[in-house]
Amino acid sequence: MVSESSNTIMGKVTSVYGVKGWVKVFSYTQPKENLLKYNEWVLHKKGDVRKVKVLKSKVHGNGLVAYIEGFNDRDQAKLLADSLIKIDISELPKLSDGEYYWYQLEGLQVVTVDDKLLGSVHHMMETGANDVFVVKKCKGSIDTKERLVPYLPDQVVKSVDLDAGRVVVDWDPEF
Repeated sequence: MVSESSNTIMGKVTSVYGVKGWVKVFSYTQPKENLLKYNEWVLHKKGDVRKVKVLKSKVHGNGLVAYIEGFNDRDQAKLLADSLIKIDISELPKLSDGEYYWYQLEGLQVVTVDDKLLGSVHHMMETGANDVFVVKKCKGSIDTKERLVPYLPDQVVKSVDLDAGRVVVDWDPEF
């Protein structure tokens, strides 16, 4: 059994590639090729969880392709389409102080510098200019609004306390 809490989503198997069992992969990593550094993936699809070994992988055009052990033809590989790719968090590179993986920020309470609870980080998204918290209501939040709060350390994000489970932001609750 694979522990759900020890894994984080890193990409998705989108479809098959060719007839020899290869699959197309969409990577959530930056840069996208970083996903290819991991040779063991945990694939999740509609409640089915399986640990697989990546035998070969490469950049192909604007995307990535991979060959998974035990999936030797197109029909077998098709079974993997639409699977989320998760990696054990212990495999992720250590970050410098003040740097965070998205999975670490998701679920944290978002509080203004005036101590108003805006909600919790539901998920993160990339906009090109900067990453953004998608903040949704939680127990005790000031209202039911969904907010988009830019992840701009020192400007908007004043502090992140993973142990306390909160992010302090300089953000007007009216936005």
